[in-house]
Amino acid sequence: MDGAITIREIPVEEIDDFWDSHIRYLVDDGIISDPEDVEYFSGDEYRGIIREHMACETDRHHLVHFLRDGKKIGAASYCIYRDEGGKCFILDFWVFPQYRGGGTGHRCFEALERYAAADGARVYELNSEKEASVRFWKSLGFTENGKDEYDMPLYIRR
Repeated sequence: MDGAITIREIPVEEIDDFWDSHIRYLVDDGIISDPEDVEYFSGDEYRGIIREHMACETDRHHLVHFLRDGKKIGAASYCIYRDEGGKCFILDFWVFPQYRGGGTGHRCFEALERYAAADGARVYELNSEKEASVRFWKSLGFTENGKDEYDMPLYIRR
């Protein structure tokens, strides 16, 4: 194998595998720590909303795995808003800890960018406030773009 990063869309029928790694990422990477947040992101309400959005005709929510040599090395969650000029809002993006380093995150984003662009993405936006994450996104050319409705900093790449 050549070590290239590929993307595999996660179908609704296989969503439980995503949820298992998603909550670990949120907690282990310090994205959430409040027990109420852990309960919300582990619960039926949040997961039901995502499931519903995965079935939408317009602005469908995507869950994907990053693969290298056929092995899952990370995941992402995003939605492309066509009525906002093809804005791809990235809700989650992570590389599993054992695969981090050596530019893997950069290559995963490049794969995601190609994959989403083929589906109409033109601009990429996300929110982040963790220092290491902000450094990572800025290293990819993201710049500050105000704050979201929860007062969390937004970053954009045009």
